[in-house]
Order: sequence, then C-alpha cells, then structure tokens
Amino acid sequence: MTKRIDCTGLSCPLPVVETRKALKDLKSGQSLEVVVDTGTSKENVTRLAKSEGFEVSAPVQDGDQFIITITKP
Repeated sequence: MTKRIDCTGLSCPLPVVETRKALKDLKSGQSLEVVVDTGTSKENVTRLAKSEGFEVSAPVQDGDQFIITITKP
C-alpha cells in the first residue's frame, strides 16, 4: 500500500516536517508519495529521505507538481 501526502502550497520547511512525520509510520517495503510544487521542496524532501536511509525514485513532474516516491528498505 502506498500512502500519499499533499504538501503543495506549503512553504519550507513544512514539506520536510510533514514528510518526516509520515516516514515514521512506514514499515519495511512500504512507500510514501509526497506531492510538492516547488523545486526547493523537491530537493529538500529528497535529501531528507536519502539521509535517513530511504530509497527515493526520480521525482515525476505532473504539470506544476512533483511526485516523489519514497520506499522504506
């Protein structure tokens, strides 16, 4: 099951804070999709996930939004 959080319209550091909260609930093998709408948020969320040992797939751009898929190994 993939959980999704929508962080569009949120200013940094809120997307990172919300992502960190959601990652705590992931079990091994589960994924989280994070939707953001700025390049800065995309980079910061990706950096957070990688620094905490999660696998991050290349962000997908969907119009003005980026979808970042983070998986717990």
